[in-house]
Amino acid sequence: MTGARLELTRDQILAFRRRVGALEERLPVGPESLHRAAWAGLQDSMPRAALLSIHARVEGIEPSTWEDPSLVQLWGPRFSVFVVAERDLAVFSLGTLPDDAKGRQRAEDLASQLTAVLAGGRMTYGEAGQALGVHPNRLRYAAATGTVLIRWDGARQPTVWTVPAPEVDARAARLELARRYLHIYGPTTPEVFGRWAGVGLRSGVAAFDALRAVLTPVRTPLGEAWILTRDEEACRADAGPAALARVLPSGDPYLLLQGLDRELLIPDEGQRQALWTPRVWPGGLLVEGEIVGTWRRSDAAMTLQPWRRLSRAERDGIEAEAQSLPLPGIRGRITMRWDA
Repeated sequence: MTGARLELTRDQILAFRRRVGALEERLPVGPESLHRAAWAGLQDSMPRAALLSIHARVEGIEPSTWEDPSLVQLWGPRFSVFVVAERDLAVFSLGTLPDDAKGRQRAEDLASQLTAVLAGGRMTYGEAGQALGVHPNRLRYAAATGTVLIRWDGARQPTVWTVPAPEVDARAARLELARRYLHIYGPTTPEVFGRWAGVGLRSGVAAFDALRAVLTPVRTPLGEAWILTRDEEACRADAGPAALARVLPSGDPYLLLQGLDRELLIPDEGQRQALWTPRVWPGGLLVEGEIVGTWRRSDAAMTLQPWRRLSRAERDGIEAEAQSLPLPGIRGRITMRWDA
């Protein structure tokens, strides 16, 4: 890529991501707000992470909101558990369908066999795997056909069932998935998109090439990248007032970054290692536009580890956010321990 005419600063990029990600001001409760909150999907690999991501973006969220009729749960990008809008099922399933004939055939065969075994019913994925004579993790490959939905609450094995195949072309779904990623994670590159979507470098490059007419090249502190042309004005805008505090879960879209993007969000190497650990990631504390620490929870006990001295107003903001988390099964107040 050459000839990038727009140069974006770190502050502009992060402010853009917070604005399009609805992290500056919560949206009013309702299906359209849930759709916007899940625009690029909400990873739910940690139990109820998607629910807490919605809470950071939408008002009036209840512990059961993740089961709203407008939302579905599936194995999406990288075979991870995602919550997405029901109307976007094709984008987050067919959009990840392998490009090679062998990979497609595997997905379609498994989906067909699973549909036959279930016969319109539901099973745990362990039962379904046993009925098919395969390891249940292989069922994740079938999800790319858009015919497999799941319900996973974290305590037990996921329940699986099948639905009719979406009447959407797989290529169109892939391009829409790339547009969604560009809007929420941009500026970005085809390599990073391919890694996030689990489709690989070649497919990521092919998707960006197909979208070239609606993309604008930009220069960032990390090098050259792309944005959607329709996002250029929003990217140019200076950072405005940021929300006082948000308690973001592990895998939240604002934190679900790879490679150099992590350096842009968190310049300090030690802090990056604390957030993106080799094992289970903690959540992140977002205070006035910056990630300032991590948090973990065990039942009703929360441990917070700030990376700098926080003002009383900042602590109060974080504590108010934490106490408002719509955690299923938690009665009473959350016990908070500041580890600093």
